[in-house]
This record gives sequence, structure tokens and C-alpha cells, in this order.
Amino acid sequence: MNVHFKKTGFTLVELMVATTIGTFIALISIGTLRAVTAGAQMVEANIETAAEIRFAVKTLRNDLINMYKPASKEDTKFIAFADESGVAANSYLIFYTVSRAKARSLEPEGDIYEVEYSLMVDEDKSTLMRRFWPNPDEDREPGGILSVIAEDIEIFQARFFDGTEWSYEWPEEMDSLPFLIELNIVAKQTESRQPAMETLYINLARSAGAMLEEEGEGEE
Repeated sequence: MNVHFKKTGFTLVELMVATTIGTFIALISIGTLRAVTAGAQMVEANIETAAEIRFAVKTLRNDLINMYKPASKEDTKFIAFADESGVAANSYLIFYTVSRAKARSLEPEGDIYEVEYSLMVDEDKSTLMRRFWPNPDEDREPGGILSVIAEDIEIFQARFFDGTEWSYEWPEEMDSLPFLIELNIVAKQTESRQPAMETLYINLARSAGAMLEEEGEGEE
């Protein structure tokens, strides 16, 4: 009586084919996972950058809307000039603003502050800074609390409309405030981040017009 045993298991060729297919699937899975991870990191970086710029725009808008605008030009301050040493003509803004939030706790402070916005560039790092000076006094050197508003900013640029034309500077000798202010903030572009940007417009036409009318009446 002949007994025949049925072969079980895989042949060498079948094992090689299965191994090749498994390796191919693993490589595709790893590549897909890396792509998904890189995409998630890029989205997260874009969100963080956009949030920083929105915070900077919100802070700037609040300070400009609450700008200190007394009847006398001698009692206010609004100065802007452009630094043309970089790729773009980045702006410096210095003005008085009214704030109910104290810059320093448990310290005597008034409601009027001198605020300054500037782009600080250090090697490959550029940061939008805000200087907040309680109780500004012309007899003292400018000081105040320096804080970071947004990091990795490529452009911080302001333009000013005097009712006739636009300018990138507003000298201290000007007899009025700008009618309109345009502010542009652009983040640096990197491999994992697109250049987020925000544009802000502040209309000071009523305040500037009122100041001009009051000064004209005084001259008569």
C-alpha cells in the first residue's frame, strides 16, 4: 500500500515574492507617513505664524485707535521713519497712546504711554518688538518695557496718507496726524512655512482734520 503525503508550506519562490511585496508595501507606508507628518508640521507652523501676526496686528490696531490726540500739537507725538538698510524699507513707529492696562503692577502710572514698534534684526533672526514706556517725559531718556510681538518677520512696513499723497515717513515736524495709515506685516518664508501676511488700515481723518481746524483758528 502506497502512502502519499501532501506537501505543505511555501516554496522558496513564493517566500521571495511575498517578502518583496511586503517590503514594497512597507516602503510606501513609511513614505506616506513621512509625507503626512511633514504636511501636519507645515500646517502647524503656518497656523502659529498666522496667529502671531494676527496678535501683532491686533496690538498695533488697539494702540493706534487709542492714540493720544490732544488739541495742541505740542502735547502729542507721532513719528515714523523707514530703515532702508535691508531688503525692504522697514518702519519705526513712535507715538503716544492711551491705555487703561498698567504696564507695571503696583507702580504709579498715568494713562498716557509712549509706544514704539520696530523690527529688530539680529543675524538671521528678525523680531517685531514693542516698547511701552509709562509716564513719558521729554527730560528723560526714552525707556520702557520691551516685548516681542511676533518672530521671524520679513517686512514691517507702514505708509501714511496726508490727504494728497502717500509717504513712508512722517517726520516730527508735521503739523497734523496722518489721515490714513497702512501697515503691512509679512513673515519669512521657510521650507516648512508659507509667508503669512496681514494688512491693516487705520483711518485718522477725523482726528487729523479736527487738529488742523483748531490750529487754523488759533492762527487767525
